Amino acid sequence: MHTREEQMKAFGRLLDVLDQLRQKCPWDKKQTNESLRPNTIEETYELCDALARGDSHDTMKELGDVLMHVCFYAKIGAEKGLFDIADVINTQADKLIFRHPHIYHPSQVGAPEPKPLPYGENEDNREFASATTSEEVLQNWEQIKLKEKDGNKSVLSGVPRALPSVIKAYRIQDKARNVGFDWEKKEDVWDKVREELGELQAELDKPLPAEPTDDDKAMLRQLQEGELGDFLFSVINAARLYKLNPDNALEKTNAKFIRRFGYVEEQTIKKGRRMQDMTLGEMEALWQEAKAKESTEK
Repeated sequence: MHTREEQMKAFGRLLDVLDQLRQKCPWDKKQTNESLRPNTIEETYELCDALARGDSHDTMKELGDVLMHVCFYAKIGAEKGLFDIADVINTQADKLIFRHPHIYHPSQVGAPEPKPLPYGENEDNREFASATTSEEVLQNWEQIKLKEKDGNKSVLSGVPRALPSVIKAYRIQDKARNVGFDWEKKEDVWDKVREELGELQAELDKPLPAEPTDDDKAMLRQLQEGELGDFLFSVINAARLYKLNPDNALEKTNAKFIRRFGYVEEQTIKKGRRMQDMTLGEMEALWQEAKAKESTEK
């Protein structure tokens, strides 16, 4: 691994390269926050994919792409006289210090009088300085964020609107938990899951009028989607309570389905047939072959 001096030198080299590209490259010259945003989303998902696959080499490369975007936005900010990369880094460091009073607060390191940290704008975090477990740290985290001068105004306001829905639901529930809004026992969640499933099934089984209007159809669909959302939210809540990440779990199932379906498709082609011409029973037999093949390869 590299020394801290080598790491700082490498970071400075990236900033130098970005400065040169911004001056000399026709493509880099014309980029704006708006034009970069779609690419940033794509790069972030590519990083998430590498992480999900456990590919350390691809993770390293994709981290570089995401880091380049962070630096690029900071460069644009500097050109506008708004902020530069030092502001980004220092603000982040100040925020981490302020949110970890159990590590950084002056009262923890022998200072005679606790002093406010710069990020808190004269706020004193002595009440949070005694956290000793990860659960206590998480609970304090949300309360501390509400005290920051540029922090969240409410517990859930920090959940980004653009998050994918599964991740957003998990984060909403997790933030509510950190202020005590949660089931007393994790097993209690199953009554809620069963309740929501029953309401979903009832809504899906509800018949339309004999001669339904477009409004009737739209209203029923809206009710059905609402119940489906409630059911999914309750399942995600159950996953959280059992310390399972629903997004990771679903992504693994997606990958598993793709592998098995690909096997079915491949074997169908080898037989000189089309999937559209096969019976469901024939496809199911190939599906079971794919499952058995995976089991023997583990």
